[in-house]
Amino acid sequence: MAVYHILIVDDNPAIIEILDIYLKEAGYRTYHAGNGEAALKVLKCHTVHLILMDIMMPRLDGIRATLRIREENNIPIILISAKTQERDKIDGLETGADDYITKPFSPPEVLARVRAQLRRYTTLNRETALGDEIHIRGLSIFFKSKTVTVDEVTVKLTPTEFKILCLLAKHKGEVMSVEVIYEAVWEQAFLGADSTVMFHISKLREKLEENPKKPLYLKVVWGQGYMIE
Repeated sequence: MAVYHILIVDDNPAIIEILDIYLKEAGYRTYHAGNGEAALKVLKCHTVHLILMDIMMPRLDGIRATLRIREENNIPIILISAKTQERDKIDGLETGADDYITKPFSPPEVLARVRAQLRRYTTLNRETALGDEIHIRGLSIFFKSKTVTVDEVTVKLTPTEFKILCLLAKHKGEVMSVEVIYEAVWEQAFLGADSTVMFHISKLREKLEENPKKPLYLKVVWGQGYMIE
């Protein structure tokens, strides 16, 4: 069984210690960093499969660190923050993070989120179905390399964005509800109105569409869900 490496980034040693204990008991190997700058140094020296990233830290905060990491790395990033407002969550997801957990958190919940993200990430690494690629007009999705191009120009997506796009592309022409998308991509029960899917669809449109207000690929069917025509 593969041993996954988790990078915990937080300026509070007590939080690092709690997460470290739970993650090691679950069989993960951990690395620690007290701010975003230290996290970037760890990534240069070690193989990391997932990052738990605090937002409010000195020197380089979690938002700016996530933006820096996303310039060249698509490993899953889960933000952990004391900020609980919906706008804060939106801002965090828009940086390229894959999930957002608010403090105070439950360690078992963090473990469940970590497992879900790692399942999605490893699934993307193994994806070879449908002849390894899908082409929809100028949009091309390549499963083996986990890359996407629009009119032969490479578009950088986060693992979650890539998973949503693959799901919709494999069901081209079908309307998929927010609940179906959420449970397929996040691999956990949909517990009511959740704007997370909408946030990621919005980011996908910004990256894929020439005019996000008049999308060519990602269409909304009001009151029903989303589809790729």
